[in-house]
Amino acid sequence: MPLPKAPTKRAARLETSAFETTPAVSKPGTQRQTPLAKVASKTISSKTSASATPTKASAAARAAVDSSPAVQTTFAPAPAPALVSRKPAEVSATAQKPKARKKNAHAGDKPKLFVLDTNVLMHDPMSLFRFEEHDIYLPMITLEELDGHKKGMTEVARNVRQVSRELDALAGGLQGSSIAEMAKGMPLDHTGHREAGGKLFFQTQLIDTPLPAGLPQGKADNQILGVVQALKLQQPEREVVLVSKDINMRIKARALGLAAEDYRNDKTLEDSDLLYTGVQALPADFWERHGKTMESWQQGGLTFYRISGPLVPSLLVNELLYLEAPGAAPLYAKVMEITGKTAVLRTLKDYGNQKHAVWGVTARNREQNFALNLLLDPDCDFVTLTGTAGTGKTLMTLAAGLSQVLDERRYSEIIVTRVTVPVGEDIGFLPGTEEEKMGPWMGALDDNLEVLARGDNAAGEWGRAATNDLVRSKIKIKSLNFMRGRTFLNKYVIIDEAQNLTPKQMKTLITRAGPGTKIVCLGNLAQIDTPYLTEGSSGLTYAVDRFKGWAHSGHITLARGERSRLADFASEVL
Repeated sequence: MPLPKAPTKRAARLETSAFETTPAVSKPGTQRQTPLAKVASKTISSKTSASATPTKASAAARAAVDSSPAVQTTFAPAPAPALVSRKPAEVSATAQKPKARKKNAHAGDKPKLFVLDTNVLMHDPMSLFRFEEHDIYLPMITLEELDGHKKGMTEVARNVRQVSRELDALAGGLQGSSIAEMAKGMPLDHTGHREAGGKLFFQTQLIDTPLPAGLPQGKADNQILGVVQALKLQQPEREVVLVSKDINMRIKARALGLAAEDYRNDKTLEDSDLLYTGVQALPADFWERHGKTMESWQQGGLTFYRISGPLVPSLLVNELLYLEAPGAAPLYAKVMEITGKTAVLRTLKDYGNQKHAVWGVTARNREQNFALNLLLDPDCDFVTLTGTAGTGKTLMTLAAGLSQVLDERRYSEIIVTRVTVPVGEDIGFLPGTEEEKMGPWMGALDDNLEVLARGDNAAGEWGRAATNDLVRSKIKIKSLNFMRGRTFLNKYVIIDEAQNLTPKQMKTLITRAGPGTKIVCLGNLAQIDTPYLTEGSSGLTYAVDRFKGWAHSGHITLARGERSRLADFASEVL
């Protein structure tokens, strides 16, 4: 609604007698009432009981206005009533917003009480501060189990030690060390975690709650279930929930009539089908809808397009686009930049053509061509490739790495690492140096190097042997356990089987990158072997979701297997 025109005449000052007899003061709620009088009438009417007569209320309002120092204010001329009638509406709307927020904030009556299982703290040491305004309860047996896992150099031991430090900092903030002070709870935001608004409670007294006869009393999980059951009886006015990563424990809790939930804060996505694929199909009418305002130019043998239209808001930087229509030349492009309502697309190099082969490897499908374009792009510092078995992730990554290390001299060497999680029974400790210990885990690397070296038939057996020695001299195999504190300069780093990494481990590896380093993460989210990791909480999923849209990263989900017809059929039916 447009504002009225500015007044053309000067405002006149009202006399005090005229102001006292104006009907706007004696009738609260009319449009000609001033904001000051309206606020005064609201204040007095709220203090007056519901049975008060209108005459008394108006008299009180008149008295409040008469005693106000704002009587000598200047009033607006004729157009002012429209502005005055508009402002109270704005004031009332503004006054209603805090009330709505306050109502939503207290919609849940009393905060919930979450009882944490030991495996939650081992999995995420910061889980203490992930429950917003709700309270947390730690049974004594949970602290006992944490104490039993604090020794060692494993990731679990590090997490347990971090949890112990956080608990010590919280307990140190108490005014006294008596049991009564501990029973009142410790504010979780005491150590600076402002997102946690609840309290932390320790078990300060013995809880003796008989469990069903089928559950042995000495087991730690059953003792935690007994604590949850006792808390539910002691505090019937609030909801007591057990949080555990152990599926069987949650099943037992529900069988006993107790509320149990999985720890979901570590999940990047609830459904893996929502994961960013890095590829988008252009609509069939792309040229008709965007051709009129499109700009195009050529540079370096590639064509650039600047488009503006309804498609731009749905694009991300470094996203791969394709348009395949029958009877027309296909379009394969990458989003180079997005500025306001315009986007710049650049056509891709065709690595499916034999003359553009990378170390004898050519792309066999559209996604492989996209992947090779990202792997060979010097501006992409971080590339993630996901896909089922046999889609060519390792082969293409190695071929692109050897091409840039040996041919283009862009990187000094290739570093390969992976998580050492066995599929079957562990065979125990392995002899030898670090590289020799990692040898059995790098069978996939050896298989792909054999494929790449076999393509050079003209060199003969001696030539292939020399090539193998040269290639292996440029490839270093490193263990994940010794990565902390390192910095890689001008390296081509391959992280294989990245789906078995936790988000914390993924962050540790990616932050090792120094100037001129490229990191490539490979993984199949359907083959996670690490306990307590799922497709939604994997470090690979975390990295893909966090890096999408960054100008120096790219992601491709490889869809079709190219290993063999047997492997493709097995991936579909087994």
